[in-house]
Amino acid sequence: MSTTTRSRRSRRNASAMRMVGALLALFREAAGYTQKSLGEIFVVGEQQIASIEQGRRPLKMDLAEQLDQLLDTKGALVAALSEMPEVDLVPLWAEEYLDREREAIAISVYDSLAVPGQLQTEGYARAVFRSRVPVYDEDHIEQLVATRMERQHILHRKVPPTTSFVIWEAVLRDRLGGLEVYVEQLQKLREYAGVPGITLQVLPLGRTSHAGLDGPFVLLETPEHQRLAYMETQRGSQLIADPDGVGILTQKYAMLRTQALNTEDTRDLLDRLLGEA
Repeated sequence: MSTTTRSRRSRRNASAMRMVGALLALFREAAGYTQKSLGEIFVVGEQQIASIEQGRRPLKMDLAEQLDQLLDTKGALVAALSEMPEVDLVPLWAEEYLDREREAIAISVYDSLAVPGQLQTEGYARAVFRSRVPVYDEDHIEQLVATRMERQHILHRKVPPTTSFVIWEAVLRDRLGGLEVYVEQLQKLREYAGVPGITLQVLPLGRTSHAGLDGPFVLLETPEHQRLAYMETQRGSQLIADPDGVGILTQKYAMLRTQALNTEDTRDLLDRLLGEA
């Protein structure tokens, strides 16, 4: 598929998502439900209903079927979904993770390849997407950047998740996007390093042991206190719910935190890098 075709499909999909969201809002209000009361019925939460209605989150078919039945809409939501273009702004294999990330009460991230998406500036995210092979056209890149920035809203919720990040120092030595982007990204990391509820640690170069050599991963805790893990590759991803698998990665993350600089030394390193830039 050409990048131009992909971009057109992405725009059509965004418009279709807004249409479906508007339909849901109309049917919900007509039936006398608030976003909160409807979210409670399906145990998805007020925020998820709001995101669907605003067109920022796709309505899944199984939920559409249940909503049609509850709201007595004669299958209208299912019919609308069946006419939607294929979702391609976010790969299908990443959608379930993003759903879990939005709802998580605790997030722990180890990354050795790039600054974690939750902490990226627009310029850095743009440089990441411009580095992809095969290349994306500029319209598609801008849509992807907007989607990534939207993900960061979770850190600014009224009650944000408890978050922890361990980033390999090699990521901070890269100047992806050029000097201006590099400095802006360091400044954003330094800002977040001082935010209550966010723990940022850098794993320094030159260590004689390294618990994260198998690559980046994420740990999540859901509102129901289920613990999950997520790992992404170039062609797919894996969301892990098996307690043994999650337990192994939890042990790795604990080891990485002991191997990384503490939060005070991490802030000092970021200050030093900014001074050298």
